[in-house]
Amino acid sequence: MSEGKDLGLITHLAKQGIDDKMVMGHPAGLFVLFFTEMWERFSYYGMRALLVIFLVSQVADGGWEWTRSEAMNLFGLYTMLVYFTPLLGGIIADKITGFRKAIVLGAVIMTLGHASMALEVISPNFFYIGLGLMILGNGMFKPNISSMVGQLYPDNSTKKDAGYTIFYMGINAGAFLGMLLCGYIGEKVGWHYGFGLAGVFMMFGGLQFYFATKLFGVVGESPKEHKESVKTGVEEEVEELPKNVVRDRLIVVGVFMFFSIFFFLSFEQAGGSMSIFALDYTQRVLPGNAGTIFMWVDALLTLFPLVIVTYVLWSLGKRIYAKYPTTIIFTAISFLIVWGLGLWKIGREFNAIETEVTASWFQILNSFFIITLASFFSKMWEKVWNPAGPIKFALGLILVGVGFAVLAYGAKDIPQGAQTASVSMIWLIAAYFFHTTGELCLSPVGLSYVSKLSPKKFVGLIFGLWFLASGIANGLAGFGGGLIDRIAEEHSLSYFFGIFAVMPAAAGLVLILITPILKKMMHGIH
Repeated sequence: MSEGKDLGLITHLAKQGIDDKMVMGHPAGLFVLFFTEMWERFSYYGMRALLVIFLVSQVADGGWEWTRSEAMNLFGLYTMLVYFTPLLGGIIADKITGFRKAIVLGAVIMTLGHASMALEVISPNFFYIGLGLMILGNGMFKPNISSMVGQLYPDNSTKKDAGYTIFYMGINAGAFLGMLLCGYIGEKVGWHYGFGLAGVFMMFGGLQFYFATKLFGVVGESPKEHKESVKTGVEEEVEELPKNVVRDRLIVVGVFMFFSIFFFLSFEQAGGSMSIFALDYTQRVLPGNAGTIFMWVDALLTLFPLVIVTYVLWSLGKRIYAKYPTTIIFTAISFLIVWGLGLWKIGREFNAIETEVTASWFQILNSFFIITLASFFSKMWEKVWNPAGPIKFALGLILVGVGFAVLAYGAKDIPQGAQTASVSMIWLIAAYFFHTTGELCLSPVGLSYVSKLSPKKFVGLIFGLWFLASGIANGLAGFGGGLIDRIAEEHSLSYFFGIFAVMPAAAGLVLILITPILKKMMHGIH
């Protein structure tokens, strides 16, 4: 049995009072966090998939008919602030609430935010209030759940990178289902229904986590609770390190944060300029056999991740239902709802007169590829090839550049300044594939290395800074994406996407060159 194979991990769990039940060779707590983050990402990406498309859609279709530049600027501002507030949330968790209470509070605030956005049909003010609540709630939630994942493993455990990759699969299962269902319902039924649906699953995510908090031992406790745990003899492991080691490792974390900006500056075009490309420049009405083939592919895409995450839930339920039944019951209810919505969507499409791919549909490809490839990358890092963190980062940067190079090639025949076109969807699909392979090299590995290299007493703050770097990238991504019309008129759409190909690829090459220096400064952390 896998429980007996990693004595270092078992010892680590025992020292922190964490339930030592294992699922697929990893602590059961990882999968509670997996589902909590899955539903939070369902809510966030479900709403994000709709945001720009809703803003630029015509008033007659229920949208606000903003210009592309206006929509992209709001998108950039929102996503920037979503990643800025985790810095504050990390400090609050470190000093006052602890990770667990911060996660629950964040879930409550975000649920209220989605409910407010669903009321945009009554007044636009509800839409802006909802965005504000989403920003604040995310700040409490995002850095602290990532911190808890890291503390389930010893720093040098071979399973830590693999654990973060599994966690990342949960992130993207939620993102996939959110973009698929919220995007579909928003575009085909009503925008406010799409915004509201996202909040339902945020509520379920918060509830299933709340009822499983005792599973995590002392991990995530508030400072006051931690003092009580110390008195009872259960305490987190805190290794005292020389100041030069701490300094060097934090410098490496800072370097990773800097280079991550180049990655996310390009990658986050998915919710902005790539959505515009899907909406106005991609052939989305599929006649005859092409439409029939797409309906079957879409049906399989809908069911495939549901089957996978249902199996994960079944595996977790077998291990912890006896002690934490409420957690499993709430998660099971949410799964029944999402299965019902998925089957309803499939039936509705097969009965439709014509097959029109929604513009938001393309965003699910990133998450679909992650769900299908995450296990491969996890096993590769664990058993086949596990290069140093900087090399993984560099691969991620280069691959996202390759994705935009593919998109630039696909857009080469679009006339300068054209507002519409009918380019084959194959170019968007290929771009998302390369973006996903790049993301799997960089993002989960980045979370793992922030956890490994950061001093334990500041880990919430450091994760906040990591997301702050992502916030800067998102703000720049929104501003850069807003230039799509100007650059397309002065040069071409192909030139526009070419810019986002060159920047991250060049950054990746620089990172490869400085890798030997960074490896020395990591002082034994691989």
